[in-house]
Amino acid sequence: MPLPHRTLTVAAPDRATGQPLYSLVAWPPEALDTWLRRTQERLGVRGFGAPHLNLRAPFQTDLTSGELVAAFREALRGIPPFEVPVRGWKRLPNMVFLECMRTPQLSELHARALGVGPSTRAPHDGEGYVPHLTLGLGILPRVEDLIWAEVQRLTPPVTSFRVEVLSLTREERGEVQEVHTFPLGEGTEPLAPLAGEEAGRGGVRGAGGG
Repeated sequence: MPLPHRTLTVAAPDRATGQPLYSLVAWPPEALDTWLRRTQERLGVRGFGAPHLNLRAPFQTDLTSGELVAAFREALRGIPPFEVPVRGWKRLPNMVFLECMRTPQLSELHARALGVGPSTRAPHDGEGYVPHLTLGLGILPRVEDLIWAEVQRLTPPVTSFRVEVLSLTREERGEVQEVHTFPLGEGTEPLAPLAGEEAGRGGVRGAGGG
C-alpha cells in the first residue's frame, strides 16, 4: 500500500553562536549508501546530510579548521581500520535509524573524538552514544507507524562494513562540506575482522541525505 504524501521539515541543530557545526564521520560503503538513499526516496524520508556514521554528535568550537584538523590528526594517531557491525532498525520519536554495534574500537574512537576541543558536547555523547546511520529524521507523527512498519520488512545489504578513512565535515548554510580526510592504520597493523556477536568521499554533501 503506498504511503501517503508528506512534507518533512528537518530542523538544523542550534547554531546561536553563528559558528559552523563540525562532525567526525565514517561514510558507509557504496552498496549500503545507495540502498539507504533509495529507501529514503521510496519512503519519502530524509536525514541530515548524506548517509553517515557520526563518531560524535555535531559540535561547535572556537578552533580554526586548521587547528581542528591538527587536533584530530593527533587524536586519531594509531587507530587502525575497524569493522562496524550493523545491529538493526531502531526508532525514536520522529526518527528511524539503522543502529550499529558499539564495539570497543568504536567506544575508544568516540572517547578520542570527544577529547578534541574546547568544543560543545551533546547530551547523547559519552555513555549515551549510539552509533547509527539515520534513515529518516523529522518524520511526522501521523506517518511514524506506517514508516516503522515498512522498514521492519527491509534487510540492509550488509551485516557489517569496514572503515578505513574518517572525515571531518563542516555544515554551514545548508551544505555539508568535507574539510579533511584521515586515513586509518598508517604505521599500524589492521585489526582482524570481528567474529561471532561482533561480526558484522570528498566534495560537498548536501544536507538532504541520511
